[in-house]
Amino acid sequence: VRLVESGGGLVQPGGSLRLSCAASGFTFSRYALLWDRQAPGKERELVATITSTGGSTYYADSVKGRFTISRDNAKNMVYLQMNSLKPDDTAVYYCYARYSGYTYWGQGTQVTVSS
Repeated sequence: VRLVESGGGLVQPGGSLRLSCAASGFTFSRYALLWDRQAPGKERELVATITSTGGSTYYADSVKGRFTISRDNAKNMVYLQMNSLKPDDTAVYYCYARYSGYTYWGQGTQVTVSS
């Protein structure tokens, strides 16, 4: 089982980034997918979730209207489009796959929002 995040980096406030998470080793289409983040000195925060079919999504209030989670079950990929980024969005972002008591996660990708 493997989840590999990519797409992080340094971006100016107001900018955009698209995070990707490539999955392998399990039946991807059965799993709900999540993105959360960990900022220094802050509690871990669930950012967004998407159901196995992509029919339902959830966003934290802090990112609602700015972030969009999506998935491509044919490619075993999950994405997080992040627009209008703020310095408070600076964190390590992790993707998770969750189904029937099983949870898998990746190593994270750093997002830094700074001028």
